[in-house]
Amino acid sequence: MTSEQSTPAATEQGKRGSVFHRLYVGTGAFDIIGKRRRWYIFFGALVLVCIASIGARGFNWGIEFEGGTQIQLPAHGVHGTITADQAKQVYADALGRQAASAQTVGVGNAATVQLRSETLAESDVSKVKDALFSELQPIGSNGQPSVQAISDSAVSASWGGEISRQALIALGVFIVLVTIFLAIYFERWMALAALISLVHDIVVTAGIYSLVGFEVTPATVIGLLTILGFSLYDTVVVFDKVKENSRGLLGLTRRTYAETANLALNQTLMRSINTSVIALLPVLGLLVVGYILLGSGTLQDLALVQLTGMLAGVLSSLFLATPLLVDFKMRDPRYKQQAERVRARRANLARKAADREAHGEDDFDASDDDSLAAELRKEKAYAAAASVPARTPKGTRPQQPRRGRPSGKRKR
Repeated sequence: MTSEQSTPAATEQGKRGSVFHRLYVGTGAFDIIGKRRRWYIFFGALVLVCIASIGARGFNWGIEFEGGTQIQLPAHGVHGTITADQAKQVYADALGRQAASAQTVGVGNAATVQLRSETLAESDVSKVKDALFSELQPIGSNGQPSVQAISDSAVSASWGGEISRQALIALGVFIVLVTIFLAIYFERWMALAALISLVHDIVVTAGIYSLVGFEVTPATVIGLLTILGFSLYDTVVVFDKVKENSRGLLGLTRRTYAETANLALNQTLMRSINTSVIALLPVLGLLVVGYILLGSGTLQDLALVQLTGMLAGVLSSLFLATPLLVDFKMRDPRYKQQAERVRARRANLARKAADREAHGEDDFDASDDDSLAAELRKEKAYAAAASVPARTPKGTRPQQPRRGRPSGKRKR
C-alpha cells in the first residue's frame, strides 16, 4: 500500500508525536470537531457572562460620550515633575470630590497632565486652576510659572454620540456586504456560521470592556471596527480549506463531513497561530510604546480593543465557526446518509479483519486495497479539478497524444 493509503496509521503516529509536530504536519491529530459540545458550552457561558455584565454594570463611558470638562496643565513645575496623582489630589482638595480621570500624555518637555470630570461651572473651573497653580507651579512655554499655562475645555456628549451612530451604520453595511460575499463565494451555511462567530467576537469584546471597566472612547469604537476584518479573515481561510477537502465528498466513503472539516482545521491550525502571533505583535508594541512610554490614552484604547478582539476572533474562527458549520451541514439528509455509508464501510472492514484474525489469515484483502485506492484517486481528481480547471481556448481543438509509428513494414 502507498503512504497515502496508510492515513489512519499516520494519524495515530501523529497523535503519539509531540504537540509541535502534530501542529506542523496537520494530519488531523487534534479532534476539535469531535469535542465541539465542550466548545459550545465554553463560548455559550462566556457570552452569557458578557451579556450579564453589559446589562448589570454597563460601560465606563469616556468624557466624549457623557460630556464634561477637561483641564490640562504642563507636567513640569517649579518643584519638579507634576504627576497625574498630584493633580488629581489638588482637584479633590479644591472641590471636595474626585476627578473622573487623570493621566499624563506625552513625554519630555511636551508632556502634559489631563484632568477629566463632569461639567463644571465657571467658578469651579477658576477655583481648580488657581489651586493647581498655587500648589504645583506649572511652567509655561516662556519658561516661567504662569496660570495661563493651565487650560480648560468643555466637551459635548453629542460628538461621541455622532461617532457611535456612524460606527453602527458602518457595522451594518459591513455585515450586509460580508453576508452577500460569503453566500456567493461559499454557501449559506458557511455565511451563517461566520456571522455567528462575528457576533460572538463583538459581544465578547464589549463584555470584557464592561467586566474590566476599560474606558470606552471614540478610539475604542474605531478599534472595534478594525477587528471585524481580522475575525473574518481567519474564518474564511479555514472555510476555504473545508470547501476544498469536501469537494465530491458525497460520492466517497473514506471520511465523513465532520472528519473532513476537522482535517481542514488541523491543516490550517499552524497558519492561524502564526498569523495571530504576527498580528498581535504590533498591537502589543502599540500598547507598550503608545501607553507606557508616550502615555497616550488614545493609543491605549485603540490597542486594548484590538488585542481583545483579535484574541476572541482567532478562538471563535477555530473552535466555534467550523463546528457550527458541521452541525448545519449535518442537517442535510445527503450528508447523514454519506456518514452512514462511511460507518457501514468501516464496520464491514473491521468485521473482515476480525474474521481473518480469528482464522489466522494474512491481514490483506486485494478488494479492500483496490477500493481504497480508487477512492484516493477520486479525491485527487476532485482536488485537481478544484485547483487547476482545465479549459480549452475557444476555436482550438484539444491536443491529442501523439501516436507512435507502428513497427513493421508499411503496406503498399
